[in-house]
Amino acid sequence: MTNTYTNHIYHIVFSTKNRLPLITPDLKEKLYNYIGGIIQEEKGVLISIGGMPDHIHICVKLKACVSISEMLRKIKSNSSKWVNELLKNNPKFAWQNGFGSFTVSESQLIPLMNYIKNQEEHHRNKSFKDEFIGFVKKQNIKYDEKYFWK
Repeated sequence: MTNTYTNHIYHIVFSTKNRLPLITPDLKEKLYNYIGGIIQEEKGVLISIGGMPDHIHICVKLKACVSISEMLRKIKSNSSKWVNELLKNNPKFAWQNGFGSFTVSESQLIPLMNYIKNQEEHHRNKSFKDEFIGFVKKQNIKYDEKYFWK
């Protein structure tokens, strides 16, 4: 084969430092647009973005040569710096270390987009902690819960 053909779709989840509710309604759309710009610069395609005041969900399509860890490093460092400049460090904005990244099949793309869009509805009955543990269990990822919430 002379070309590379891939369809790498990821559901990425990460939280604010200490899960503080720092993503205010006034900040949310600006932050999402800023993150979308970083993804585009990295040759990714932002499919969906949403979340709650203490965490964010991103559905993204990436080229095979893109490192998820490197992209998330850029997203987190650049966006936290940008938010702190925007808000004059009041309050200090930071992301939690680490993230969850889960592959998504094309057939599950629409349900995932709806899930991300309807975060407020989902979190009426489920905490971020319970949501994240559910993702990890569904993907059969071994984990030690004590490292999730540092």
